[in-house]
Amino acid sequence: MMLEVGNPVPDFTVPTDTGSFNLSEMRGKNVVIFFFPKADTSGCTAQSIAFSQLQAEFDAANTVILGLSKDTPQKQAKFRAKHNLTCLLGADHETDICEQFGVWVEKSMYGRKYMGIQRATFLIGPNGNLNHVWPKVKVPGHAEAVLAEVQAGG
Repeated sequence: MMLEVGNPVPDFTVPTDTGSFNLSEMRGKNVVIFFFPKADTSGCTAQSIAFSQLQAEFDAANTVILGLSKDTPQKQAKFRAKHNLTCLLGADHETDICEQFGVWVEKSMYGRKYMGIQRATFLIGPNGNLNHVWPKVKVPGHAEAVLAEVQAGG
């Protein structure tokens, strides 16, 4: 089950391609966490590029952006370098953050069932509470919609 809007988001620490990310250290800032299925696939690349292109606007709105998948920090580093990404890339390869947020779900492709990440985005307010959720994200225009919500005070 996904986290509910209005509730505090449980603290977590996750390795990134450049070090580590600790949610409680971000208090006082907005935090956008976008979960994506797999680094360097077409939709995930488009989504990460879109957030990176808006990095300056998110920075101006006191907002940290974290992309999160089950890839390793090394895979995330290659992904960043290949596409010149500016947002943080978290590696939930040994933890259960995807499960905590309710995005680790059963999927189906060509009749085969498997577990994977549902593309979803969460906006956490400066107080650590969940302000907005975008479940089952469609990539085109999504980063812009998240930025608009942040700028509107959401």
